[in-house]
Amino acid sequence: MDKQLREQIKDIMQHEVVPATGCTEPGAVALCVAKAVETLGSMPASVRLKLSKNVFKNAMGVGIPGTGMIGLPIAVAMAVTHGNSMRGLEVLTMPENQVQDAKQWLANHADSINISVKENGDKLYIECLAEANGHAATAVIAKRHTDFVHVEHDGKVVFNQKHGLIAEEKQDEDAGQLHLTARMVYDYATSAPLDELDWLRETVTYNNAASECGLEGMGLHTGQILMEQARGDMVHTVVARTVAASDARMDGCTRPVYSNSGSGNQGICCTLPVYYYGKLKGNTDEQILRALTMSHLMSIYIKRGIGRLSALCGIVNATMGVSAALTYLEGGSFEQVGFALKNMINTIAGMVCDGAKPSCALKMSVGLYSAFVCSELAVHRRVVDSTDGLSERDLDCSIRNLGRLGKDGMNQTDDMILDIMTHKK
Repeated sequence: MDKQLREQIKDIMQHEVVPATGCTEPGAVALCVAKAVETLGSMPASVRLKLSKNVFKNAMGVGIPGTGMIGLPIAVAMAVTHGNSMRGLEVLTMPENQVQDAKQWLANHADSINISVKENGDKLYIECLAEANGHAATAVIAKRHTDFVHVEHDGKVVFNQKHGLIAEEKQDEDAGQLHLTARMVYDYATSAPLDELDWLRETVTYNNAASECGLEGMGLHTGQILMEQARGDMVHTVVARTVAASDARMDGCTRPVYSNSGSGNQGICCTLPVYYYGKLKGNTDEQILRALTMSHLMSIYIKRGIGRLSALCGIVNATMGVSAALTYLEGGSFEQVGFALKNMINTIAGMVCDGAKPSCALKMSVGLYSAFVCSELAVHRRVVDSTDGLSERDLDCSIRNLGRLGKDGMNQTDDMILDIMTHKK
């Protein structure tokens, strides 16, 4: 693989694997509010949000870091009082005194926040209108959690993506157009110089810290309870330590994690089981680093076909990346990695996303146990028939079939999930 292609792939990974504090949907909403308030230039008297259904769904029931509260109002208040759009998805990382300022502002201005659902348009869409003293500012994020596509002040356009991108954004856009294949992912992970992959070690440091918090008992306590029952079993131990990080993140842990494709849970899932399993199995540091690369990059590739936000749970593509990495750690070939991926496609393709919340850790555990089973079968050269379900003889075609299901086939499911969630009795 030539250097230019490797650099393109690395750019994709570094754009998709980034630190984030708390759930990425409330984080992205707070980021958008922060930008609107900064553009307004004063404390807003009102904040109006229009969110796509998927963003709204993922922000309803998740803990906001350091607050002990759930949902968007407190995230909005934090962005209004102490938001800084330069911090990206770490915008909600704040000291206790600033969190208290936000709570006080919310107590006095709860009626100033209006949140509605935008019925049509991108599945990831956030629009914030901030107003005060006859002045108004609007910021819009679309397609990616940190991508501003429109900013205006008092009706004057400050920035609009359609009218031209700044150099850095243009580079990101071009990098995003590289046509990945499963073979390309495998070759990059197994052959790229180690110094080009070394940055991924930090994902372990960040995400392991969240796991340690979760093991103390947070969220649904999934990781803590599974660890208590693991009794030295390798697979149970790996799953427990991994989902503990999701327990912490969904419960408002203040520690940032490395996300993947705009999701902290996907970043946790792509990182920790691969690292823990490699360490317990006695794989070399190089093998673990290459497996981490394969896990993250394979998940990115699969997620592209599904779409940024979907009714298909992100644990599906993330645990598929894990299954590929586990197979590699067991000495599997590219063919066997493909077997693991096909097995996964025919196992957990129907897992739906019903919002971000503490029980995401349970879904992660299901996906990870499937990843271990599917990888073990693949190592023994057992794979689902090409006539089974979504699978085809060609691996990339099989992955595209999964993408079609998630991107187009589950749109009605998405509507039904939101309707159920917003009409609970």
